Amino acid sequence: MTLVAQPLTATSFAPFGDVIEVAGAPDKIINQGRCGRYHDLARLDFGPGGHAGISLFQAELRMFPYALELLERHPDGAQAFLPMDRAEYLVTVAPDAGGRPGAPQAFLAARGQGVNILRNTWHGVLAPISGSGTFAVVDRIGAGPNLEEHWFETPITIHRPEGPEK
Repeated sequence: MTLVAQPLTATSFAPFGDVIEVAGAPDKIINQGRCGRYHDLARLDFGPGGHAGISLFQAELRMFPYALELLERHPDGAQAFLPMDRAEYLVTVAPDAGGRPGAPQAFLAARGQGVNILRNTWHGVLAPISGSGTFAVVDRIGAGPNLEEHWFETPITIHRPEGPEK
């Protein structure tokens, strides 16, 4: 199977989570009129017995064509990924199909975009394609297993939207 990564937009990504970005007019002006607040941008959900934690992840840079070998999900909590250096990265997600990933979709996150992946949503690992690969991650901290993995028998190849690989 081969996929072409599509630009990440709030509408196309809505079934899987939220795009976290500064877009349009701010919800409120604060700090003596010198700061726009874009309020409550992610549906954070940490399940029973969990609480929000902030971690830093340092992921290796990836290249196109990208081989998607694994999808994972977290049944007890959402996960928000915020690039620390305004880097581009690949976001892969899939709907659930009876406890396994359905047809995957690939999105190319632009500089300045973060994502919040909803609880129990199949998604790929961090795949930065520019920058340092450093992300702030807001996710569930709590007892119990909160990770399921699915390895594909044959990796899925993902290409850049514009065609020829860089």
